[in-house]
Amino acid sequence: MEAAMERQIDSAGELMKEFIDTVLGLYRHIGEEDVLRQADGETLQRLLSRGIPREGRPVDEVYREMLSDVYTKNALVQHPRCFACIPSPVSLFSWMGDVMTNAFDPHAGCRMNASAAGCVEEALVRWMCGLAGYPDGCGGLFVSGGSMANLTALTAARDAKLSDAERASAVAYVSDQTHSSIAKGLHIIGFRADQVRKVPSDAAFRMDAGALRAAIAEDSAAGKKPFAVIATAGTTNTGSIDPLPEIAAICRAYGLWMHVDGAFGASVLLSKRYRHLLSGIELSDSLSWDAHKWLMQTYGCSVVLLRDQAHLLRSFAVHPEYLKDAGAFNQSPDFWDLGPELTRPARSLKLWLTLQVIGSEGMGRAIEHGYAMADFAAQLVRQQPDWEIVSPAQQGIVCFRFAPAGVPAHRLDRINQEIAHEITQSGYAQVLTTELRGRKVLRLCTLNPETTPEDIRATVARLVKSRAAAKGRGSEEAHAKKKVS
Repeated sequence: MEAAMERQIDSAGELMKEFIDTVLGLYRHIGEEDVLRQADGETLQRLLSRGIPREGRPVDEVYREMLSDVYTKNALVQHPRCFACIPSPVSLFSWMGDVMTNAFDPHAGCRMNASAAGCVEEALVRWMCGLAGYPDGCGGLFVSGGSMANLTALTAARDAKLSDAERASAVAYVSDQTHSSIAKGLHIIGFRADQVRKVPSDAAFRMDAGALRAAIAEDSAAGKKPFAVIATAGTTNTGSIDPLPEIAAICRAYGLWMHVDGAFGASVLLSKRYRHLLSGIELSDSLSWDAHKWLMQTYGCSVVLLRDQAHLLRSFAVHPEYLKDAGAFNQSPDFWDLGPELTRPARSLKLWLTLQVIGSEGMGRAIEHGYAMADFAAQLVRQQPDWEIVSPAQQGIVCFRFAPAGVPAHRLDRINQEIAHEITQSGYAQVLTTELRGRKVLRLCTLNPETTPEDIRATVARLVKSRAAAKGRGSEEAHAKKKVS
């Protein structure tokens, strides 16, 4: 048995050394790779038919199969021309931290099992709370992503603001641009769809504070129990930031919990140039913040922060007999008492490693680069005839579309989808559409610090070229219809 284990360690070691060289080579030349790499039908069928063997297979055979058929058949979201996703840039140092953390596999539920990892997580939470402007008594923990961060915060909001009897008449307020994870989280913790009031957004896709106040007053007069407002710092569609000071004032006037979904935009707090845009976030009761979005971490690395950490303890702390020894190890609350997970990985270590290497100011400059690239893209689009900016560049996102006069709206939607499909399938860049005010628009997310002005220029040029072909197809189609009629 000992000899077999030695052979496995030797084999795995050689393959991992090879793998590291392969990954480093990918990062060195990632700009030369296709952004989208999909598995063909034959590969998918081979994986489906593989099944689980009764006896193990040689590790080098499995390794090469996984490398060729699985890991290299996906969208390279860390590619400098992947403009389709917000969680796109990935630091090599985060991957390094991920490898190290997974190798040692610390159990980060309690300090007894991972004292140093717990210290790091606490230090990061304290630092991020400081950036958000939270007072003494604040706290939080790392979770798997924005959805779990929002769910955790909303659970604390429910328990802090509602008695059991009040839950049936409770109302939470979102905007028409709020991320879908909020509605999902509210459903999971027991609220019906009619208990989630959707407030319209203004022309800049921000929650309309006047409409919010009116909705709360109306529901209160009707005998309902308003309890929470979910504001957004960086919407998924446009990067818009809700009017946080105004929302905070409304929440305080009515005694409501204010949660900020900052999964994407909270990272702007690291930018000296743009952090003022998040003024008012310090007035919130809770905040979700994804490090695997604009802090360049691998999935999943998110944090939920609360102005008063005691609310998390009230919602999540349990003390079964088998945890009493571990819980007695230290004076601070263990992380398994602050959230839904009991067994949990040390998600914070890769972010700590990354920040130690890059520094907070270096991270801030990377964020500011995202702003600059979105501004540059918008500038190039404005120079093109028949194109329109639908939402201006903000927080590294710009939305625009090809919209020549005289083309029916449904046809414009289809053309813009065709443009996105064509450039994505080419492999050069990945661009997808979203929908704003009922119109299909192209959206560029320029968060990657390795994206260059030339990447932006060439991508816009390809979109313009595709637009010309699409316009030609549209003219031929219109002419054909006219001829038939």
